[in-house]
Amino acid sequence: MATAGNRWWIYQHERFPLLTQGPIIAVFAFSAVSFSGLLRHRAGPPPAGGVIVAVLTAIVCFLQLRIADEFKDAEDDARYRPYRPVPRGLVRLQELAAVAIGGALLQLLLAVWLDRTLVGLLILVWLYLGTMSKEFFVRDWLRAHPFTYMWTHMLIVPLIDLYTSACDWLVAGAALPRGLIWFLAATYCNGIVVEIGRKIRAPEREEHGVQTYTALWGRRTAVLAWVGALTATGVFAVIASSRVGFAPPTAALVITSLVGVALASVRFLKNPSAARAAVFEPVSGLWTLLIYVSLGVGPLLGRL
Repeated sequence: MATAGNRWWIYQHERFPLLTQGPIIAVFAFSAVSFSGLLRHRAGPPPAGGVIVAVLTAIVCFLQLRIADEFKDAEDDARYRPYRPVPRGLVRLQELAAVAIGGALLQLLLAVWLDRTLVGLLILVWLYLGTMSKEFFVRDWLRAHPFTYMWTHMLIVPLIDLYTSACDWLVAGAALPRGLIWFLAATYCNGIVVEIGRKIRAPEREEHGVQTYTALWGRRTAVLAWVGALTATGVFAVIASSRVGFAPPTAALVITSLVGVALASVRFLKNPSAARAAVFEPVSGLWTLLIYVSLGVGPLLGRL
């Protein structure tokens, strides 16, 4: 039997792998703080306090999202995915609820420590996350409309980014920076990229009762939707980069990456093997990382 420490290590490895997701979330949060400062023409790197609060709060937010999924998918997991940690008894929902509440307390303490004006935005994130975890109280209707399900749930991602960016502009007593909307738009589309990318499967890897986009929409439509989300992210990223004088490098990165993903997509559509389907999720993560580096890290280094 697994010890208490081992149980949680196994859980995070299977459901919230910090070694792979942690760096992406950290860059996500750092870039929001950095980009906000760049828009405000702040000299030098962002203050350490704002970065620490943004990164830790974002990591906890995405952990809370994972825990919310455990609750809303509990019935389906027990029926169709008994190998997951909760249905197989590795951890209990009550334990996960305690972790989520403890994380919220940490988020609140961090907000108060940095600047109490952040608390209002933090509560807004909590309210949306809580309502989303209840499927906006129209569970059956949403599940019958998977596209609406996706776009409504993805709104939480730019909302988290709005909070992390506020660790710069709101703490500085400034108004919402002009141009931040393009960053948030790129963030929203990036969320869709990751969501679709992790649910593209080869025919032999489809599971009964599991709603993947290849099963819902068909392989061609699912892949085209993924490429479309990548393209939209790239367009918004280039526009956002233009506001901080970094459009050419971002455009070069976007075009090069899109050529690569287009080739990978064509290969999968011609031969939808498990090996070729397996690239969509890691490529989505790598794309997300590169986009945030081009938005918040590259322009900052260019000004130092």
